[in-house]
Amino acid sequence: MVQSRSKALRSGSLAKAAGVSPDTIRHYERIGVLPRASRTEAGYRIYPAGAVERVLVVQRALRIGFTLAELAEVLKARDAGGAPCRRVYQLAQAKLKGIEADIEALKRTERYLTKVLSDWEQRIKRTGPGQKAYLLHSLTEALKDAGTPAHTFRRKKES
Repeated sequence: MVQSRSKALRSGSLAKAAGVSPDTIRHYERIGVLPRASRTEAGYRIYPAGAVERVLVVQRALRIGFTLAELAEVLKARDAGGAPCRRVYQLAQAKLKGIEADIEALKRTERYLTKVLSDWEQRIKRTGPGQKAYLLHSLTEALKDAGTPAHTFRRKKES
């Protein structure tokens, strides 16, 4: 597909128009988020004007939790004539479930930290000036009392 020169953008111009770095543009092309650019006789990458909107869509999708690998998958399917809308919807549903799990994990951490701070306040009151209160050491006791392993406060990232 041949674009007129006036509508074509070099990678630097595309990057500037989309608010990203030229390295980002090259990376997007390398992983398939952007289709391969045509080249000038001098070897410069040339993108169609529509590539600006594509990069902006990718940036917006990244902000809501999509990964570059997921975006490459669905955009390649779209470029091949497919309609990956159901896949995009499923991925977005999974993102929301992950956010909900993160919120629950943060709520648990907040409750735990509130209890820890209450305990530490009492320890500080009982500790004389210049004496150690062993606040961080008390976390081991608090974890044993809570029956919660130290590594379960945050949701594990899905691969």
